[in-house]
Amino acid sequence: MLAFKITRAGNQPHSTQVKTLDEMTKELPQGFYTTFSTLSSGAKVLGLRAHLQRLYAPAADMGLNPSVDEPTLRLRLADLARINLPKESRIRLILTKDDGTVYVGVQPFAPPPESVYRDGVHVITSSVSRSDPRIKGTDFIAKSAEQRKLVKDGVFEVLLTHNGKILEGMTSNFYAIKYVIARADGRVAAQRRIETQPEAISKQTERSLRPYGARNDILITAQKGILLGVTRRAVLRLARGEGMSIEYRAPNVSKKFDEAFLTSSSRGIVPIISIDGSPVEEGRVGDWTKRLMKAYESYVERKAERIRE
Repeated sequence: MLAFKITRAGNQPHSTQVKTLDEMTKELPQGFYTTFSTLSSGAKVLGLRAHLQRLYAPAADMGLNPSVDEPTLRLRLADLARINLPKESRIRLILTKDDGTVYVGVQPFAPPPESVYRDGVHVITSSVSRSDPRIKGTDFIAKSAEQRKLVKDGVFEVLLTHNGKILEGMTSNFYAIKYVIARADGRVAAQRRIETQPEAISKQTERSLRPYGARNDILITAQKGILLGVTRRAVLRLARGEGMSIEYRAPNVSKKFDEAFLTSSSRGIVPIISIDGSPVEEGRVGDWTKRLMKAYESYVERKAERIRE
């Protein structure tokens, strides 16, 4: 990993012995941060403008004068994004609260293995939450240090909960999917009817009744108490375009979901097959998640922004 202090004069190497972006972040004064990976051989980033606003908007609210303006930072990033070629780069930007200095950490980007997307992942829950969910502050990295250690031995992510409801992932946003069954008479029966009368309908019959792609299945995700991720915005737009309804509320961790997934800038859409050891539905990647993953891949190809404007 390489680290730099970004100034109007250029990129100044920042001396550090650490090997990860989190360790580098904890060494620096508190500030705002954002993390993303490059595309197209270091030339593009999905949602770069939104990532930069994560730094500059709260800095402006505090009256901070950043060490470089946004156009200059883009030029500096264009140079740094080529460091790890032919591999893509994972980049973290940090704007400190004390004096507005911008730091950049750069490391080779290693995407998750294909099995993550094909087979899905296991996640666990924790009661830790952000002090100010709308601002991506570096203090949260230290606050969640113990939870970050749990991401090992088959645990892909830690979900943050409050009063038994899932807000978001520690480094991601969370989504649940509930199927709604269209009956033969044209009216819509909610999934909870099937849960209370399981003998009335088999899973095979349920699937045959559900007109795949019709606007009757629901994507559920929290809107309050979370960091509004850059990828989240795109996924919600894609879900509506694919025919889903959106319900903005924090899903209850004790409820059964038909599908679940998480999103982040570096990982895209990742299917979840179990939460705290309990399988999500049948413990395999669901049809809606597969469909959204395919739509997202196409979206990334079309919408990724060039770093150098």
